[in-house]
Amino acid sequence: MQPHEFWQRIEGPGTLDVTPSHAYSARFDDGRVLLLPIRPLAHGEHALASLILNQASFDVVEAIAADLAEKLQEYLPEVVVGLPTLGLTLASAVARKLGHSRYVPLGTSRKFWYREELSVPLTSITTPEHTKRLYLDPRMANLLQDRRVALIDDVVSSGASMAAALELMALSGVEPAVLGVAMLQSDRWIDRLGVPWTGRIVAVLKTPILSKSEGGRWIDPALPGMTP
Repeated sequence: MQPHEFWQRIEGPGTLDVTPSHAYSARFDDGRVLLLPIRPLAHGEHALASLILNQASFDVVEAIAADLAEKLQEYLPEVVVGLPTLGLTLASAVARKLGHSRYVPLGTSRKFWYREELSVPLTSITTPEHTKRLYLDPRMANLLQDRRVALIDDVVSSGASMAAALELMALSGVEPAVLGVAMLQSDRWIDRLGVPWTGRIVAVLKTPILSKSEGGRWIDPALPGMTP
């Protein structure tokens, strides 16, 4: 597959006989497969499966949003809050699937009417050298009060971005009912968010940290000798 061909289609159950060595087969609960490119980490001995949601086809985004919205239903979310930047694409689609007329986007661009007390520092695994601030538009704060909030992001990996969003929600007097993501990228996020959140986070896809085998292929360490 060429780099621009990833995230463009979902394969049906049992349709992929061989997974390319540079791709990971991320599976939906019903067996459908989305091929994700493998991104080696800086030291070169481990890698992650990557999902860039705003580069995905509309069909893929719709399928992920529909799956996530169905999983969120049992938590009865009344308001969807989206994290920038890629979580906004998903949050908007999920809110529509839930029948909501709007959603609340968080932002990293400070408008002149924003207040610093409704902001927190923000870093992520994809841009670890850059620290931004995460803001809640004060005009939107009342939409969250005494409501069941679903906090949405595209991927949770280290948990840094989601932890910042939870801190911002706490500053606003809000504790989300549920966290929703397109993909859980390993389980490192548990250390950052804490065990209590493991029962209140739902994901469409789950992928591991991959290790390099002696033959140079990327393998799931939980499945010795198996390729992704």
